[in-house]
Amino acid sequence: MAKSNVEAKLTDSVEEWYKNFGSTRQKVTKLHFFVQEVIGGSNPTVVKVVEATANSATSFGQISMLDNLATEGPEPDSKKVGRDQGTVGFADLNDTAIQMVMNFAFTEGEYAGSTISILGRNQLFQEYRELPIVGGTGVFRFARGSAVTNTYSFDTATNKAKGVLEYTLFVIHYEA
Repeated sequence: MAKSNVEAKLTDSVEEWYKNFGSTRQKVTKLHFFVQEVIGGSNPTVVKVVEATANSATSFGQISMLDNLATEGPEPDSKKVGRDQGTVGFADLNDTAIQMVMNFAFTEGEYAGSTISILGRNQLFQEYRELPIVGGTGVFRFARGSAVTNTYSFDTATNKAKGVLEYTLFVIHYEA
């Protein structure tokens, strides 16, 4: 099957990166941004796809998909940097903790077109939580590191819950 021009260009670009991989240096990049989450209402960014196990105080078994806006500041109208997309599942019978499979897809600025992937346990009621960075694409190819998150604000006053999550990422990756 023949490759399209776009596929060929991307494949060539990735192949060229790997050819030069031996001469690249590792670097650490610190990123800081906020995630705007809307649960419920007419335009939710977090949607429950599987209900929790009956009578579970920790929502064990509930699975949700998310596609949240990532911004420079905590205000929803601050500068957009990308999207926070993935799946979360409540995975603890005794504590409110979720298993996260999440990608930060950068759409603006110097990291546009790149992603960072996170896979790990998030204990929601701890003030600060550390999650592992397990990979990435583009600028963040071969990424690893840690993400620290906290709940910046959470408002349940309306018919839809709005949350703002703060993220600081320490990403080890290779210079291009």
